[in-house]
Amino acid sequence: MIWLDQLPWWGVIGAVLTLGFAPFLPEPHIWQKLKMLWAGSLTQTLDVFDLALHSAPWLVAGAKLVRQLSS
Repeated sequence: MIWLDQLPWWGVIGAVLTLGFAPFLPEPHIWQKLKMLWAGSLTQTLDVFDLALHSAPWLVAGAKLVRQLSS
């Protein structure tokens, strides 16, 4: 997990604000895909890939935060 410690926070936050929220209008893809997941309509492969792609920066930020707080 050394690579996680070496990532600068500004880069992680930048990824969350861009890829994590893109596209911004009419609603962020992450929000749209989470709603589809909760409704049980996340069935197409492209939608699952989209959810994984847009949630990746959030997962990295969460892992970095947990690792930083636990050390």
